[in-house]
Formats: sequence, C-alpha cells, structure tokens
Amino acid sequence: MFERLDFVYLPSRDVSAEVGHFSQGLGAELVFAIEAFGTRVAMLRLAPESPAILLAGHLEGDRPVLVYRVRDLEQAIAELESRGVSVTARFEIPHGPGAELAGPGPQRLALYQLTRPEASERLAGRRDF
Repeated sequence: MFERLDFVYLPSRDVSAEVGHFSQGLGAELVFAIEAFGTRVAMLRLAPESPAILLAGHLEGDRPVLVYRVRDLEQAIAELESRGVSVTARFEIPHGPGAELAGPGPQRLALYQLTRPEASERLAGRRDF
C-alpha cells in the first residue's frame, strides 16, 4: 500500500528565516519558495534521494507530518479504515489529494496520491520570497 515517503512537512512560524537556515546553514537545495492563499511554503532537499522537506506556514501544531505516496488514495483509506485507522483531515497539495491519519501517539502520518506529476517541474525554481 505505501509506496514511499515523499515529503516531510514541517510547521514553520517564519518560512523565510527557516529557508535561510536550511539552505545557507545546512546546505540544503532550495527547490521552490511560494506564497499563495495567505501562506508560505518552501521545498528543500538535504540529500538527492531523501524525502523533500516542506516548510509550511499554515501547518497547525509543532509536529512534522510524514507524507507517504500511495497508488490509490481511496483504496488505501478504505483498507486502513477496515483495520480501524481513521482519517482526521483531507487536504490537497500541488501533487494531488491527501489524507492525514489518526494515531494513538504524537506522530503524524499522511497519505497522498500523485495525480499531478507535473507539479514538481512546474514549481521548481519558483521564488516568491
């Protein structure tokens, strides 16, 4: 069911400052930095084959969200619900629809289906801030 971990969403109180820390301080590659719908989101890569880090100004809480790709979101949700796992929120990212899963601990996991594979190429290099 889970294909791979594609993104780690990190809540951010100051996306611009944190982009500086990750890119200049840690040497991360800045893929994009967008401002839309009243928030800022930046994608960075610390290593070529690792999941992308997304700093998100709109993400609630202080805990990161691990976002796993699945082949079919509705099928994955149905399978997980049959095992007693519930969905706490549905969302959209540029790459496709997603759902955050409920869990007994503080960890945050989400699934998404890649329905817009062109999103990465379309956003790459964009710098709104």
